[in-house]
Amino acid sequence: MAAPSRRRNGGDGASLWAALLLAAVALRPAEAVSEPTTVAFDVRPGGVVHTFSQSVGPGDKYTCVFTYASQGGTNEKWQMSLGTSEDHQHFTCTIWRPQGKSYLYFTQFKAEVRGAEIEYGMAYSKAAFERESDVPLKNEEFEVTKTAVSHRPGAFKAELSKLVIVAKASRSEL
Repeated sequence: MAAPSRRRNGGDGASLWAALLLAAVALRPAEAVSEPTTVAFDVRPGGVVHTFSQSVGPGDKYTCVFTYASQGGTNEKWQMSLGTSEDHQHFTCTIWRPQGKSYLYFTQFKAEVRGAEIEYGMAYSKAAFERESDVPLKNEEFEVTKTAVSHRPGAFKAELSKLVIVAKASRSEL
């Protein structure tokens, strides 16, 4: 469509152009914007491997999977929060214990994304709570690959309270 000219032919071309543009925007299909989703789940001790996962985005395009085994204590309430950017090209997954530090001893953990590649990943021994800040794990305790943040066997000191992942749509998803 050509832009309106500055000529006046008895009508205001700019007003007509603006009306056509507004009509086109109004008739365009609405894009779904993912609101951040937070889901509570129990982290259960006992040394058995457990998995919790959630999906988000148009057609559940992205999935975050938390796999772990822990010992000691009783169940703890944790949360998984997921969201996508407005253009649905970036995805975030945060897994944490809202009360701050976990009292469970984790023998293993892995937070993995599907449908995206990790651009940033971090693991914390203590999650921010009240006046306290996040305490990151030492770099040698965990590793970040294109699709997962996981413990390093032999180096991980069994403390985990929070995981954060920011990922970008996989090339196959673009």
